[in-house]
Amino acid sequence: MKRRTLLASGLAALAAPGLHAQARFPSRPVTIYGALPAAGVMDQHLRILAERAQKILGQPILIEAKPGAGATLAPTLIQNAPPDGHLLAAMTVNSLRYPYYQKTPYDPLKDFTYIIGLSNFTFGVAVNADSPFKTIEDLIAAGKANPGKLSSGSTGQGGTGHLILLDMEKATGAKFIQVPFKGGPDAVQALLGKHIDFITDGTQYAPLVEDGRVRVLAMATEQRVSRFKDTPTFRERGIDAIGWSPYGLVGPKGMSPDVVRSLHDAFKTAMEDPAVDALLERFIQVRWYKSSADYRAWAESYFTEIKPTLVRAGLAKD
Repeated sequence: MKRRTLLASGLAALAAPGLHAQARFPSRPVTIYGALPAAGVMDQHLRILAERAQKILGQPILIEAKPGAGATLAPTLIQNAPPDGHLLAAMTVNSLRYPYYQKTPYDPLKDFTYIIGLSNFTFGVAVNADSPFKTIEDLIAAGKANPGKLSSGSTGQGGTGHLILLDMEKATGAKFIQVPFKGGPDAVQALLGKHIDFITDGTQYAPLVEDGRVRVLAMATEQRVSRFKDTPTFRERGIDAIGWSPYGLVGPKGMSPDVVRSLHDAFKTAMEDPAVDALLERFIQVRWYKSSADYRAWAESYFTEIKPTLVRAGLAKD
């Protein structure tokens, strides 16, 4: 009997390291689906964060761009994945708006684990440097004189850029055509190619302004942006439009608190790297840190508060 007990104890001891190894996170590379196209600001941001976070976690972190469905495709693709933390997605604010526009295959508050808030896009209206429109007043006047003739590029129906466009139209009586793109890089290329008249989008075009290829007419910010100190805000021109589009990391529902904590801590440390801030500054984005609990609380609050705005914009039913 004693020999059996000793043998069982020995086998348990031999098995223990294997059990611990299986439980350790991460046990293989982590993949993150980006919600916007490759080479865009989000993609660059995720990659620089991943480079730093993987050194902490001890496994590679792979970024795969999965744009589509108004930036809601990426989180949709992971909702039924094993909740072990090895497949994540970047979630934009659109995932909290789209259930009001149409039937979605996910519930944004029930089907995801909120891990960490990362950044917030800054929005403005920009034109090609060769455009005849020198000011936001020029653009609005043209939109009133020729309703439905001028085209605006954005990242999709019901996105932040589209909401800003609707605010412009409501405040001024101008009418424009909204042209949706999968992401900002596509919209910017269309602008440079003169296929659209202007864009209402996040300021990933900021370097092109400094290169002299793009001109910003107005910023959808509370105050003027230091990089474009001569560019007015919409509110200065009597248009109540504020562009606000945060994003963060989510995983499938049911993730272990320990795994969530490991991911949160690694990415929070990565966020504090000066090189990450330098990238955000280049595109006039801001750090938007939210802990796991705060990110979920914000999502729950925003999901409730945004509905009246979407109803007023005619995008959702009361």
